[in-house]
Amino acid sequence: MTRLLSHLHSIYAAVTFVLSFLLIFPFIVVCIWIPGWKKYGRKINRYWARVYFSLIFLPVKIEMNAKIEKGKSYIFLANHFSYLDVAMMGFIPGDVLFVGKASIRKAPLFGYYFKNLHIAVDRDRLRSRAETMRRAGEALDQGSSIILFPEGGIFTKNPPQMMAFKNGAFRLADEKQIPVIPVTLSYNHLILPDDGKFLLNRRSAKMVFHEPLNPSTFGSDEDLKKRCFEVIQSQLDLDNPVIHS
Repeated sequence: MTRLLSHLHSIYAAVTFVLSFLLIFPFIVVCIWIPGWKKYGRKINRYWARVYFSLIFLPVKIEMNAKIEKGKSYIFLANHFSYLDVAMMGFIPGDVLFVGKASIRKAPLFGYYFKNLHIAVDRDRLRSRAETMRRAGEALDQGSSIILFPEGGIFTKNPPQMMAFKNGAFRLADEKQIPVIPVTLSYNHLILPDDGKFLLNRRSAKMVFHEPLNPSTFGSDEDLKKRCFEVIQSQLDLDNPVIHS
């Protein structure tokens, strides 16, 4: 019975995702077409994400340990274990550009929205990675923030243990002297595991915004990367204690 309910809930969540996105898509297109309105398209995206989690009966507990100043740029970096992670980034405040895989651009409608409002990267192409960092730097210079998954994708086979972080975001933070805000997504790997089944498990989600890490207080971008990893992994370990039999 539990498995049947999980299947039904997962189907409902998928249908709700598609229908709600179709509902807001015309408004996003208008924001893409009108010069200077792209930030409003991203604002619609944020509201949509928050409403979506309510519609699928998935409460998200936000633990805000960071003081986020309005109008200031940040680099938000989160662990990545689940496809649910992308949608949950809508809870991040302010005008934020998401840096994601180039393959997203192939998705019908959603790809058009992502290509025009966010930044896509082909991690197998060096030129694409360099162009991505250039565009991310421009967004920061214009007062926006950016979101990245520093693991580079869903790669770990043993969540909640993260894979090693890639360097790009930390080099960018050091170059632009932009604070890094580590973000822990504590339970997404339990709610929607990356096991190919795409089944939602009913439980509350948790998102922790940690205190900003200022690049100027670290000796190198490597030190900044190490500290960011430690902060997120410590929270994951705290929220997912190992139970010994």
